Amino acid sequence: MITRLAYYFPLVWDPTYILVIVGIVFSLIASSRMKATFSKYSKVQSYSGLTGQSAAAQILLYAGISDVQINQIAGDLTDNYNPRENTLNLSQSTAYSNSVAAIGVAAHECGHAMQHREGYAPIKVRNALVPVANLGSTLAWPIILIGLLFNNSMSPVLLNIGIFLFLGAVLFQLVTLPVELDASRRALVTLQNTGLLAGDELDAAGKVLKAAAWTYVAAAAASMLQLLRIILLSRGRRRS
Repeated sequence: MITRLAYYFPLVWDPTYILVIVGIVFSLIASSRMKATFSKYSKVQSYSGLTGQSAAAQILLYAGISDVQINQIAGDLTDNYNPRENTLNLSQSTAYSNSVAAIGVAAHECGHAMQHREGYAPIKVRNALVPVANLGSTLAWPIILIGLLFNNSMSPVLLNIGIFLFLGAVLFQLVTLPVELDASRRALVTLQNTGLLAGDELDAAGKVLKAAAWTYVAAAAASMLQLLRIILLSRGRRRS
């Protein structure tokens, strides 16, 4: 999202750029930490020898979920659970690896399947906000930019519309936090209960999932800083 929004930043420097820089730095640190942690523990093979895909299959079976299809997708750390298609999509670095990192990530995605199965309220809210967030991410900044560039009676209206649209994207990021944290909690509890990981292995998986959680915290913080910047720019234009 940050890369997309950066395209619409005004060319003239203003103090609110500091908010953008803080958000970018926070996101980069969180992303680097996640990649480093996953890389570290992707070299630690699990005692069970199970791959991420095999572990996911056992976890779903343990949870009584039999209608979720496990797929392999391209890329690294592109893992996701798709509730519309009822599929659990594991990246190649997760599906075919027998590392504790891969099993932890696979278990996390299974946590989302568990949430969906039991009707976990926050994930319902997040799924409902997806079209709102997509619309806000796509249209908010173009509308705001028009409102900032043209000083007429429509400028305040356009700025308010842009802020409202961007707020949808921010709300999506905020709702994502409890959803992701709960999925990680379910993952670790299930890994322990099933014995797929134990002791130091479980601690290592916990570190991977904790590092992943910080990427969502960073994304939410960056979005809120962006929203604050929009509000400050809007107020500045109205005063002028």
